[in-house]
Amino acid sequence: MAISKLDPIDRMILAELQADGRMTNVELAKRVGISAPPCLRRVRSLEEAGYIRGFHADVDARALGFEVQVFAMVGLHSQAETDLSAFEAKCADWPLVRECHMLNGEIDFILKCVAPDLSSFQSFLTGQLTSAENVASVKTSLVIRGAKDEPGVPFDVLEQRLEQIA
Repeated sequence: MAISKLDPIDRMILAELQADGRMTNVELAKRVGISAPPCLRRVRSLEEAGYIRGFHADVDARALGFEVQVFAMVGLHSQAETDLSAFEAKCADWPLVRECHMLNGEIDFILKCVAPDLSSFQSFLTGQLTSAENVASVKTSLVIRGAKDEPGVPFDVLEQRLEQIA
């Protein structure tokens, strides 16, 4: 399903679920202006098409004892596809790595990591990340505070773009 195949109701469903994934189907249907059965069919169709990847709780890491958040910029010796894939697989196995993004430019990957404390992160950094095969360099930045952490996409920007295209 391409973006052009999403009608305004599909986009409203996605926007509402992005804002509150716990609402009931009845509430969702009311908010988007359709009855519950077709709303549920649309949600399932959006899931099957890959627009909805899942539902999760937005937990507070600090409240759970993960006081440290770090961004690690990783440079690799080799950028051959097999080496990139091997590093991504390693990241998937490391619990402290919460996000892994391959970048264009001087840095090959940026990792978002969480840890209970600095010594736990340092153990991960020196014992696993910097010693991993193919890792050439790691630069880290400790998060002091977060000013914005919005999941998903800005649906108002999407709607403006679609209006310009039409």
